[in-house]
Amino acid sequence: MNRQIFFYMVIVLLVQTGNVNANQQAQQSNWNDGTLLGDWHGIRTSLNKQGVEVVLTHKSDVMANVSGGLKRGATWMGHTEIKIDLDLERLLGWQDVDALIDYHSDLGGKLNRHYVGGFTGVDNIEVATNTAQFYQAWMQKSWVDEGLSVLAGLYAIDTEFYVTDSTSVFMQSPYGMANEVAQAGVNGPPIFPVGALAVRVKYAAPDHGFYAQAAVTDGVPGDPNNPHGTHIQLGHGDGVLTIVELGYIPKRQSEEGEGEANSSIEMNKTAIGFWRFTKPMDDLVETDLSGNPVHRHSQGVYFLVERTLLTEQPDVSQGLTVFMRCGIASKDVHQVDWSGSTGIHYHGLISGRDNDVIGLAATVNHASDKYQTINNSASIEVDYELTYLAQIRPWLSLQPTLQYFDHPGMDRSSKDATVVGFRTQINF
Repeated sequence: MNRQIFFYMVIVLLVQTGNVNANQQAQQSNWNDGTLLGDWHGIRTSLNKQGVEVVLTHKSDVMANVSGGLKRGATWMGHTEIKIDLDLERLLGWQDVDALIDYHSDLGGKLNRHYVGGFTGVDNIEVATNTAQFYQAWMQKSWVDEGLSVLAGLYAIDTEFYVTDSTSVFMQSPYGMANEVAQAGVNGPPIFPVGALAVRVKYAAPDHGFYAQAAVTDGVPGDPNNPHGTHIQLGHGDGVLTIVELGYIPKRQSEEGEGEANSSIEMNKTAIGFWRFTKPMDDLVETDLSGNPVHRHSQGVYFLVERTLLTEQPDVSQGLTVFMRCGIASKDVHQVDWSGSTGIHYHGLISGRDNDVIGLAATVNHASDKYQTINNSASIEVDYELTYLAQIRPWLSLQPTLQYFDHPGMDRSSKDATVVGFRTQINF
């Protein structure tokens, strides 16, 4: 798919909705306060009235390995993303149907690959290949009263599966999709930066906080032989990835006595998930009588929990949240057979800085016995991160990070690495 097509679509939408009432000040206020470029002279408000919301963000990271790892050094990385949310009921009259187009560009150096050498990613916007591509492009039909929705299209599982809100502040990669899942598959699972064709079904009980969701995706996202641009192909033998998650997000009683989902107020969630690739992978060690690797399935189970333990009054969005995430993966075909993360997240710790967030977390990655045998590796890599997100303006945040890697890459010859970094995020 040509990237020019995407921008032509945006231009057409802007032109079609260019007649704006200049007196719509109340509707424009959120755009003017929350974004650098404001309401685009009323264009955003007009688009929103017709069911189109355009969000443009940019992240710019400067990261440095100051000791240990592969070698000392620093680099810059950038991530620019445009999202278009479409309410197709307002736009086209399709009841309870919405869609998303998500396009991003990723540039810069490779700090982990060239300087640190960790199994855990140092920076969650570092990509293997600098490119621009469609990340997601899907349509969803909802049956609101029944709590059911069905989604189909280009989709990334890390947007809905294995998600904990309290870990989104961290810059290391396993606080999005965890390491034991991210390592799996021929070209990885469909997670940032590459989505895959998929169908996702979700049920969220209307009267309480239980939910169940399942997705079936192409087993080989993108094109392993051509990482540039967007590639949607269903190759022979790709197989599929199936992932299922069951969870509970408790309701919070409102003043009127009715329950409301508290995920936007307090971070409370418990979930268990299962995943499996149907395309077999080579065993790390064992071979058949002909000397060819024995084929094994790549699969695993994960569990997560986060709890808000302390809230401040009267703003209950401020407070202390703790989290724990862990999972196992097939030990015969993967470098890591289990990993786990834990940490704390405090929103508004410093008086007068109500929108700032501080986080402290650690991740343990355990090398499978077969991987240790053939590589003479260390048994674990332990990674730590301390970060502070300062919300300078509603549209601007600045975020320093301090990271430490114990046995990066499980390589016995690598010294423990210390990384410092700084992120600037702008919402346009």
